[in-house]
Amino acid sequence: MRERVVIKWGGGLITKKDVLKEPQLDVIGSLADQILECNRGGIDVILVHGAGSFGHLKAKTYRLAEGRVDSSEANLLGPLTQDEAIEEVRNDMMELNRHIMDALTVRDISAVSLPPHQWATDTGTAFKGSLEHFIQAPKGITVVTFGDVVSCQDSREFGILSGDGLVARLAVEVPHVSRLVFAIGGVDGVLAVPPVNAGPDDLIEILTPEHVFDGEHESAIDVTGGIGLKVDRGFYVASHGIDVIMVNGGHPSRVLRACKGSEVRGTKLSVPSSDFKQR
Repeated sequence: MRERVVIKWGGGLITKKDVLKEPQLDVIGSLADQILECNRGGIDVILVHGAGSFGHLKAKTYRLAEGRVDSSEANLLGPLTQDEAIEEVRNDMMELNRHIMDALTVRDISAVSLPPHQWATDTGTAFKGSLEHFIQAPKGITVVTFGDVVSCQDSREFGILSGDGLVARLAVEVPHVSRLVFAIGGVDGVLAVPPVNAGPDDLIEILTPEHVFDGEHESAIDVTGGIGLKVDRGFYVASHGIDVIMVNGGHPSRVLRACKGSEVRGTKLSVPSSDFKQR
């Protein structure tokens, strides 16, 4: 069997997160080059991408992560209803996804996109929906999905299924996944201090559950939990014996090295083997 990796492209890496619907096409292209190299090296890829400025700004304004809000509050959120905002965010995410699919296609990478609102319900790692299309993907096919607004089977009615929730399940439940790679923007990995104060020695190269780190979270923009959620989901995956590493996606060659399991500057998540769970 060919090796599989799950890669998460962070929304803050592939978009200008504070400018509405502004993709970083050069970054997307460089990252797509690394997927091509993975394929050439016999590694199949499941790609999950974040939303960045194509999702978080509107989702924050219209409180979509909270689900249905009281009508008296909803009227104060903005000119759109929550239902109209859901439709716009989904359309925006499909637009961002097309940029990514175009970058893969122009490199002759065979890829298929599976938007979560078409196959998944509920949020977090307890989301419901068949992963069979990921499991049964033929060799050489890159399967792509992303954070999305999905229906919920409770009083919320809808919510945000984050890319970090998706990668946790995909890495653990799809057979033959050897590693999960988070490609993040602006930093080399998890830092011991806030990024604005960090130097080269502040990178935590091996992160364990006992570590204390600065999980800076852009709460004014991000609706899915920032680096802290990635670490939490990453430890879940690592506890199943799967390698998990966070690297700076602004250096695309590091993403490739991480996918291959080579030594690379970044943060590797580590849990004691005694805590390993059965896949």
